[in-house]
Amino acid sequence: MNLPNKLTMLRVLLVPVFMVFAAFGKYGTADYNATCMLVAGIVFAVASFTDFLDGYLARKYHLVTDFGKFMDPLADKCLTTAAFIYMVADGICSPVVLAIILFREFAVAGVRMIAAESGTVIAANMWGKVKTVLQMLTIIFYYFAAALSGPTDVMGVGLITVVLTWLVAAATLLSGGIYLWQNRSCFMQAK
Repeated sequence: MNLPNKLTMLRVLLVPVFMVFAAFGKYGTADYNATCMLVAGIVFAVASFTDFLDGYLARKYHLVTDFGKFMDPLADKCLTTAAFIYMVADGICSPVVLAIILFREFAVAGVRMIAAESGTVIAANMWGKVKTVLQMLTIIFYYFAAALSGPTDVMGVGLITVVLTWLVAAATLLSGGIYLWQNRSCFMQAK
């Protein structure tokens, strides 16, 4: 297993670590824990950085593999979806936004499975990467802002985060539509 793939697997392993701290952050409640919010933000930021780093190393040193093409977006989905689930639980993200994210991810996974039947591996496109970066920046903003502002500025952090999550929903719809359109031939080949 090459270094970019190891970084991808590290990201997968960081997901449950992030989840533990996110679960105990409880922003906007009497049980709010700034330390857990901060640690969750740091773990998420480190995991997000591995996404940039593994892609950079794979392209620069020609270490792109089918495993990486499959596992890298899956690791991103696990990480960001877990974060959005906790943001819904915190009351900071609409369940509609989460549903849009999940629908897009299931649709893209379905297209990839159809393509895989014919031996084709479809890598993420630029719009998917834009969507992922926007998701990651929104999540990082939320956890760091929530940790640093404390329980006194729930409204300010919440309002900005809500706006960002709806921007994520719009980018997710756009990237999903473009992805499905670009790979519509997969539907024609499906048996």
